[in-house]
Amino acid sequence: MNRLWSSVKSHPYLTNVVGFTALFASADLIQQSMLGGKQGQTSFDKKLTSDQETTGERGPEEEASNEEQRVLQGTELPDKMKTGTWSDIDWSQTAQVGLLGFCFHANFNYIWLRGLERMCPGGGVKRVAVKILLDQLIAGPVTISAFYIGLSVLDRRRDPFEDWREKFWTSYKVGVIFWSTMQAVNFSLVPPVARTVFVGGINLIWTIFLCHLRQQRSITHTNASTK
Repeated sequence: MNRLWSSVKSHPYLTNVVGFTALFASADLIQQSMLGGKQGQTSFDKKLTSDQETTGERGPEEEASNEEQRVLQGTELPDKMKTGTWSDIDWSQTAQVGLLGFCFHANFNYIWLRGLERMCPGGGVKRVAVKILLDQLIAGPVTISAFYIGLSVLDRRRDPFEDWREKFWTSYKVGVIFWSTMQAVNFSLVPPVARTVFVGGINLIWTIFLCHLRQQRSITHTNASTK
């Protein structure tokens, strides 16, 4: 532990940015493996849906109803309780999240937190309150916008602002509550040299939420476009 701490102090930028990026990418892996994961449908899924409509096979709603009956009868576990496999992971999606984390979020948080400490040094109640206020007014909107717009650009969406328009305010309102609490701990108890890594760890939970919110809406749009 002492060796790790000395490494952080000796190479603050490298350890903070690498650690933040690794946690950022891990959030998408967790989201995919535990919460149902890939962005939208694949071309195979779309073809399967089309074939079912053409041949009159049972649709997803009927299949879901039958599965619920089997679960109630004790003959089958629900899909959400089944363990996923690595083959189900969309690695290109994870790479995009990791790339965005490295190119923007890790560096932004490192520079922002150092600058914030220089503007308002110390850990008194008033100074911590000012830091939290500035963080929510400036860093919050910037990082949320960069997440949605950046991933849409990497996805080569026709309208890179679509996700941002639909999900920004929901994300920001949740973020104000979540990040105000976490940053109060960060600014009060965590040494400045380790704050980016701390934010990266907390950001693991936050990014899981953002990835899941984005993925849920992506599936809704994809299903609507195939009808």
